[in-house]
Amino acid sequence: MNAAELRDKTPDELRDQLAELKKESFNLRFQQATNQLENTARMKVVRRDTARVKTVLNEMAAAAAGEE
Repeated sequence: MNAAELRDKTPDELRDQLAELKKESFNLRFQQATNQLENTARMKVVRRDTARVKTVLNEMAAAAAGEE
């Protein structure tokens, strides 16, 4: 996922995606704690995707505040 794809989505869709990423992050951390995690690189990808979604949401919020 890249930022250009995220900018095409609505804020509600982004919030839903953020919730899914947080759930996945929790599950990955739980698997790591129980030594069941097979793909350790997925943790990094999920963490960065979460940051991208938050960044785009903040950009949208700043743009909306600037218009007012």
